[in-house]
Amino acid sequence: MNSDFTLAIHSLTLLALQPDRMSTSEAISESAGVHPVRIRKVLGLLKKHGIIKSKEGTGGGFIFALDLNEVNLWDIYKLTSEGALQPKCPDSNEKCVVGANMHKVLFAIFLGAEEHLGEYLKHYSIKEIVDLVKETNCCD
Repeated sequence: MNSDFTLAIHSLTLLALQPDRMSTSEAISESAGVHPVRIRKVLGLLKKHGIIKSKEGTGGGFIFALDLNEVNLWDIYKLTSEGALQPKCPDSNEKCVVGANMHKVLFAIFLGAEEHLGEYLKHYSIKEIVDLVKETNCCD
């Protein structure tokens, strides 16, 4: 999993908590503690896939385009991190039974792990993330 996944979830949660107003990449980056350029990259990806909308100029920014229950963490993972669990194997000795087959064996195992991860992440919508954030904040 990479940081784009986390930044996407962070951004969407912040947007979801402010449903009636646009949020700028600067405001989101301040919340996430990263440079606005990193946030704009992630927001561009989310916009391209219709999850958020944007408006340029004064009073512009980003806003959620879908119902919060329509977007789950697996959707975001697939956009930002799909294949991240694939093993990184060095060029191995193809004359060795281990070297010739290790990448294929590990790839199959990690592909299965990613499928299980997907089934788990599908259970969490952005709405549920928002609720968990609110719940955590209220109980401190």
